Amino acid sequence: MQINRLFEIVYLLLNNKRTTAKELAEHFEVSVRTILRDIETLSAAGIPIYSLQGKGGGISILDNYILNKTTISEKEQNQILFALQSMSSTNHIDVSDVLSKLSTLFNKTGDSWIEVDFSSWTNWKPDKERFEILKDAVIGRQAVAFNYLGSNGDMTHRTAYPLKLIFKVKSWYLQGYDLFKQDYRTFKIIRMQDIEILSKRFADKQFNLPPIEITANTSYSLTHLKLRFAHQVAYRVYDEFNQKDIIKNEDGSFFVSIMLPEDDWLYGFLLSFGTAVEILEPLNIKENLIQKIEEIKRFHTQSIT
Repeated sequence: MQINRLFEIVYLLLNNKRTTAKELAEHFEVSVRTILRDIETLSAAGIPIYSLQGKGGGISILDNYILNKTTISEKEQNQILFALQSMSSTNHIDVSDVLSKLSTLFNKTGDSWIEVDFSSWTNWKPDKERFEILKDAVIGRQAVAFNYLGSNGDMTHRTAYPLKLIFKVKSWYLQGYDLFKQDYRTFKIIRMQDIEILSKRFADKQFNLPPIEITANTSYSLTHLKLRFAHQVAYRVYDEFNQKDIIKNEDGSFFVSIMLPEDDWLYGFLLSFGTAVEILEPLNIKENLIQKIEEIKRFHTQSIT
């Protein structure tokens, strides 16, 4: 398409500074006359392209020309590059070529000022492999079969139409249509095993995706907790909680008031702080935590006797 060729001509001139109509014609596999018409089109659109005759001549663009002389503002340029850098830094999607071209067009040079990495410290390679398979299935509109580890610890075989990949709450998810349940389901990608793309295809227009609900189990109730944390775990307090829920005490400790689901995750979360957290309210949460600590103690005591 001409619009794509015009865009790349501007990119090539910004990147290479000078070229010839013959070189551009060979690059795009069109005639020299077509390239000359393209140059006229760009010039008429206000792009400062000029040509010099004779030895050392050719087609050039003004050295100081950058794309922000068009309707894309400096702020919008930074937002576009930031979005692409974020996608690139997931290690799942390769946008380096597009990012390089737009950086040249926007006259943005030097090292990136931001890096976003969604991968875990460990196990990143299997995550990337799963993501690539699912990405191909979503784009190709093909069903997938896989084994899935549920929150209850049971492994089940599932077949689904993959509709959308979602990054939320520090994890990647697949939103799809479960062919056995005949309903929409959201799967945590890290729990998907032995993913296989099937030959069965589907039309995306036949599905109307509901809003994503990451938590499939809604049987728990939220509990209002009041917690005191030792100053030694300040880094975790600010990592785990919203700043508006944190009060720093005069002795350096922290008071946190927050609503959290009362389930196994909550007790595991509290146990991870060891003696650096004190449960102020409610009393039943403290009693339940003590009971779990006693169960852990009995279990490990039996294992060494």
